[in-house]
Amino acid sequence: MRTAIGYTVESIGYVVGVQGLLGFASRTFFGTEWGWLHKVVDLPPAAHLGLVAVGLALVVVGVRTRKAAGLGEAA
Repeated sequence: MRTAIGYTVESIGYVVGVQGLLGFASRTFFGTEWGWLHKVVDLPPAAHLGLVAVGLALVVVGVRTRKAAGLGEAA
C-alpha cells in the first residue's frame, strides 16, 4: 500500500512541478500562457516557482515513501 501511495504522491509532484515550471517560463521569457493552470487561477511568476518547490517536495516524499515500503518488506 505504501508503494502505491508513494507512486501517487510522486506522480502528483511531477505534474505540479511541471505546471509551475511551465507557468514561470512562459510568463517570464515568452509573455504567453502555457499549461492548464492559468485556466484555473492567475498566479504571479514567483508563485509558479513556489509550485515548482512544492512539486519537488512531493516527488521527494513519494520516493522516500516507496523506499520505506521496500525496506519494511525486506525486514
